Amino acid sequence: MAGGKMKKEKPKAAAKAAAPYQGGISFHKSKGQHILKNPLLVDSIIQKSGIKSTDVILEIGPGTGNLTKKLLECGKMVIAVELDPRMVLELQRRFQDTPYSSRLKVIQGDVLKTELPYFDICVANIPYQISSPLTFKLLNHQPSFRCAIIMFQREFAMRLVAQPGDKLYCRLTVNTQLLARVSHLLKVGKNNFRPPPKVDSSVVRIEPRKPRIEVKQKEWDGFLRICFNRKNKTLGSIFRQKSVLSLLEKNYKTLCSLNILQQSSVGNDDDGVFDYSRFGNSNEDQTMEVDDDGDDEEMDMEDGDVEEGEASEFKGKVMGVLKEGDFEEKRSSKLTLQEFLYLLSLFNKAGIHFS
Repeated sequence: MAGGKMKKEKPKAAAKAAAPYQGGISFHKSKGQHILKNPLLVDSIIQKSGIKSTDVILEIGPGTGNLTKKLLECGKMVIAVELDPRMVLELQRRFQDTPYSSRLKVIQGDVLKTELPYFDICVANIPYQISSPLTFKLLNHQPSFRCAIIMFQREFAMRLVAQPGDKLYCRLTVNTQLLARVSHLLKVGKNNFRPPPKVDSSVVRIEPRKPRIEVKQKEWDGFLRICFNRKNKTLGSIFRQKSVLSLLEKNYKTLCSLNILQQSSVGNDDDGVFDYSRFGNSNEDQTMEVDDDGDDEEMDMEDGDVEEGEASEFKGKVMGVLKEGDFEEKRSSKLTLQEFLYLLSLFNKAGIHFS
């Protein structure tokens, strides 16, 4: 066009997709490759990790090995899990013919699909897109490790450490804190990385509970899904919904029938203990993930509350449980882990189950 200026935007866009590393390796933001470049920050992470000289350390997403080197200096052995074959070669080149080479084991593969070996402590700057599944993979790892020091996207990290009443308190929070004690260690600005991500980060310490709090996982997950459906509504309002009452009554009738059959055919060898979890809803997604519940006060269910004329004996049973524990006017956003466990025990005592 006459008088216009020619624009050459595409090369710049391509350059943003893969930021060059001084050693010749390009980092891909789409793969969550953001390498720590601040040595003082690396030292601070190491210091707060409390690594012992006898520790076997798991590192996830080591990249070019800036954190790996410090880990090798402190611990007995480092097991590094890396998906990118280019980074694997860089790690091997960096530490070959050094005193550390015999104490570094590199596993190439997807950490979510890899069977992890024994380790004492995990220290990692992970790809943020795997934060939730990786957290629960680690927390379900056996034998249990001492602690994990992990860099997360800041909002995700603050969900993990949130307390009842906090804006970010959600199902992820309660599920994590059921399995571990979580504390915030460091806030990390985006400029500490190459290439810089779009968000700030935080380092948290995750310490698995010992002994574990024992719950039937599907039962617990089904219970929390209902409670956090609209976390800022009262529990009385949530449990009066037609869809919730219908689901719970269906479970109640099914499990009553199963218990009758079991008692008549098996006897009382198991003291009444029955594994209800295998009768969970096959259409229910059992993965634990960040809830998109920041605006849950606007999430009105189409079916609404049960009308007065439809009040049933089962509805009275459910409301009776809430009143017994003084939960009817309470909100999930302000309940502690202990209160959730207590409420679930009251429902189970009344024969009401969630899977």
